[in-house]
Amino acid sequence: MTAPATTRVPLGEALDHAPMSKMHRKFWLLAGLGIMLDGFDFFIIGVANPLIAEDFGANAWQTGLVSAAAIVGAIFGAAVLGPLGDKLGRRRIFKYDLWMFVIFSVGCMIAWDIWSLVAFRFLLGIAIGLDYPIAASYLAEILPKRNRGRWLVSAFSLQAVGMLLGALVGVGILLLLPEVTSWRWMLGFGIVPAIVIILLRRVTPESPRWLAQNGHDEEAVRVTEMLVPVPVVVTDADRARAEEPSEGIQALFQPRLFKRDMLRRTAFTSVPWFLMDIATYGVGIFTPTLLAALALAGPNATFIADDIASTEGTALLDIFLVLGFVVAIFSVERLGRVRLQLIGFAFMAVGLGVLAWASSLPGGGNQHIALVFLGFAIFNFFMNAGPNATTYALPAEVFPSDVRAAGHGFAAGSAKLGAAIGVFFFPILLTEVGQPALLLGLAVVCGVAFAVTALLRIETAGRSLDEISTQGLAALKARPTPP
Repeated sequence: MTAPATTRVPLGEALDHAPMSKMHRKFWLLAGLGIMLDGFDFFIIGVANPLIAEDFGANAWQTGLVSAAAIVGAIFGAAVLGPLGDKLGRRRIFKYDLWMFVIFSVGCMIAWDIWSLVAFRFLLGIAIGLDYPIAASYLAEILPKRNRGRWLVSAFSLQAVGMLLGALVGVGILLLLPEVTSWRWMLGFGIVPAIVIILLRRVTPESPRWLAQNGHDEEAVRVTEMLVPVPVVVTDADRARAEEPSEGIQALFQPRLFKRDMLRRTAFTSVPWFLMDIATYGVGIFTPTLLAALALAGPNATFIADDIASTEGTALLDIFLVLGFVVAIFSVERLGRVRLQLIGFAFMAVGLGVLAWASSLPGGGNQHIALVFLGFAIFNFFMNAGPNATTYALPAEVFPSDVRAAGHGFAAGSAKLGAAIGVFFFPILLTEVGQPALLLGLAVVCGVAFAVTALLRIETAGRSLDEISTQGLAALKARPTPP
């Protein structure tokens, strides 16, 4: 027998206060698996780069273009196409973006020259970038408020799983096929997990908050009641949209849209993420190259042995990425997003400073391996314990539902722009100014990100999405009290 409407709980309230269920975890995994592919691609291109350069005779500029192409594509996918998630729904985009990943991964495998590879990498990046705002928006809208940050960070931690998968695949392929052309199999391996994720995502329902805002009350109730233990009803508050609707990216640049200070929210979510990715991608994607330069394989090693040794060294350092995510998952609700982000940026600068110091000592980094590993370990750990987790979670929380995909897409697109800058210019600056100056410059970038975070801070821990969307920013600035 159906419960009377008077005993039903408003949809948004029911989602905010629901216990974390088996169904929540299932939808969390299906949405978050796309982030794993980003981590895999992020790592594997760093392993493949030396082989690609050797195979095609690429110079530093061309190597930078290969590395940056997917990231530039992700800018377009996240910032330009991401707002389609607000128009068409989250689930519909889930259907298409990974098929794009599969098709263009095949293109990367059969690339006939450096320029065809750059083109296919760009198209692949569109698919990767598009999944960011859709997955984050979907997760924010179904997760209970009490542990929303923890589960958003957990979803993004799957990036580290993808990176470890990339390490295993990279080393495995190099050992089985110690040839320069083995990079083709590395870039093509991502097709396997992508197809598995496509098959699993067929059962993912639409976001109930998106359904409620777009006139699909019955379906919104049906999906919500899959997630909560109480009967629900769609209220006017659940249907509420902007009083002065403005679609897409332009909505993010109206200073007082619905008295929500959208400009500040946009700057707070996009600028630190942009600055972080300059450092993260610049250092991370070329970590194998840096470690190879430190002669981990020994002075008499072959080219392939050098790549194997540097890849194994990078995989060891990636353990600190996983540990960082573990710390973020268990502290993001207690300490809050902003505090974690500030701590992370501060210690990322310290790690880069240690690396700069090691490379400036007599004999360079290859004479001070312990310092090099310490610097990388500090950087990797605090990056994932702080801003690499929080910059993904915050845009999914601070924007209203009707522009959430647009807001997250713009922030993610800004991040990928920073990543493209870091990846493209890193090998050039490494040659032009040397390791110590470049690493110190990246430390300054982290310091600027720290300052912007402190200045524009908006804390979201422990608050419902409706509260964050409608309250003035003064009410959101206080740090949460640890339970």
